[in-house]
Amino acid sequence: MRLHRNLVFTVIDSMKLIFNEEEYADKVVQKALKRDARWGARDRKFVAETIYEMVRWKRLYNEIAGTKSHYTTENVWKNFSVYAVLKGYKLPDWPQFVGVPERRYKGKFDELQKTRVFKESIPDWMDELAIKELGEKHWTKEIEALNKQAEVILRTNTLRTNKASLRKKLAEEGIDTVFIDGYPDGLKLVERANVFKTKCFQDGLFEVQDASSQLVAAYLDVKPGMRVIDTCAGAGGKTLHLSALMENKGQIIATDIYESKLKKLKIRTRRAGAHNITTKVIDSSKVIKKMKGTADRVLIDAPCSGIGVLKRNPDSKWKLQPEFVDNIIKTQAEILQNYSQLVKVGGKVVYATCSILPSENENQVKKFIKENENFQILKDHKVSPFKTGYDGFYMALLERKS
Repeated sequence: MRLHRNLVFTVIDSMKLIFNEEEYADKVVQKALKRDARWGARDRKFVAETIYEMVRWKRLYNEIAGTKSHYTTENVWKNFSVYAVLKGYKLPDWPQFVGVPERRYKGKFDELQKTRVFKESIPDWMDELAIKELGEKHWTKEIEALNKQAEVILRTNTLRTNKASLRKKLAEEGIDTVFIDGYPDGLKLVERANVFKTKCFQDGLFEVQDASSQLVAAYLDVKPGMRVIDTCAGAGGKTLHLSALMENKGQIIATDIYESKLKKLKIRTRRAGAHNITTKVIDSSKVIKKMKGTADRVLIDAPCSGIGVLKRNPDSKWKLQPEFVDNIIKTQAEILQNYSQLVKVGGKVVYATCSILPSENENQVKKFIKENENFQILKDHKVSPFKTGYDGFYMALLERKS
């Protein structure tokens, strides 16, 4: 396998943006892929996958290369040389690779496989927290699964097509997919591809949405004609799914504290042909008070640590701090308390996160039920990355009794 200079230099520049300028990896990858219009699919794949791999295994590579967390240009090249050696690339005769100790790198890699924080490339505090909450055996399996590359999963937009028809149309555009058992609208790509350039995407026939995320809207048990409030809608992946499940009938109010995210949702609703969605910015407590007790269903897709989605956001391992987790647990409790009041008596609420930590999930719900006897939990569901291969998620279905 050969390394190509322009591709490698793109990766090096991207790593400096992520670790020195603290830009998000997914945004940096998007920027990197626009660097040279002449690149083919294989070139683009190398750039995207190498950036994510170097972010994912940052701590391991730092330890092998002896670079710690100082991201000078020289150190980024050292980390890249570790990546290249471990991946089996033949190092070219470039100045940056002079004196690379290949045998020592391989020996150090073997040695570090005995220690989980290096083997799985995670911060000490995250390892300690997850062991405390999940137990060492369970956590070891989960973090191993979370370090694998995320698959590309599509959700069929049933407002415009059906799964079989979408699969056929994608195949005509050169993109092969397979059905996924247990996910009625899901298709999995056989090989990674830029699906956003397809006519199918432009025509609003699908959204890119992980399989676990596709379970959340369905868990809310919506029916056509209902009034539904999506309280932390963001850019609206689950909002659009709710619209499809409701067959465009009834009303969905998508709310968020960030107007910029709701603007993105408006663009997506037009492409998807979802006509029963209105957006509302939560810019004061008055907005929430006006909607109190008005909804048949409420979705609370709460902000969380995101530990369940590390495979698609590997840079969050390094951006996340222990105090953020402590603070987000308090925020989740407040959000659940406030937004649950929007549902009518007899209505249902789903509380969901993309975390696998009990403190953000079942413990939050137990505490809420204890303090709000007019609610009961009907069921809950945990999605394990190591059992499913998909993102880690939690969802609980609650009902307001009185």
